[in-house]
Amino acid sequence: MTPAQSHSHAVEGLNDTQKRVHKILLAAQNPLSAYEVLDKMRSKGAVTPPTVYRSLERLIEKGLAHRLESLNAYVACKHPHHHDMAAFAICEACGLVTEFTDPQIDERLTGWSDAHSFRPSKVTVEVRGLCGGCCPERGRP
Repeated sequence: MTPAQSHSHAVEGLNDTQKRVHKILLAAQNPLSAYEVLDKMRSKGAVTPPTVYRSLERLIEKGLAHRLESLNAYVACKHPHHHDMAAFAICEACGLVTEFTDPQIDERLTGWSDAHSFRPSKVTVEVRGLCGGCCPERGRP
């Protein structure tokens, strides 16, 4: 199942601009900044930066996209049912971003939050390093 198919329920409430932004993120090979999204949208008509930012925020609210804080960029969500915690492996050499889920990370963060009476509103884990294709040993760096 593709990310677009797995999120089809969430796409229903989007306007045309938001759908275009979502399609751009789905087609992208790497994370895109808001201005890179804007440049891709300008080929089909005038769009302003605030419109793109609002569209990206709406996609995040609907669980269709994630903002990678360390890159100041956006990616389409690849996991349809894990919106409370998002985890990403980011290759510092080629820019590959892999979204993943790990129940142990989720359990440990939940356990810590419960033990400290902390209620997170959003959890994003970004692990930076080298992917298997860029790591000289093709394994652990």
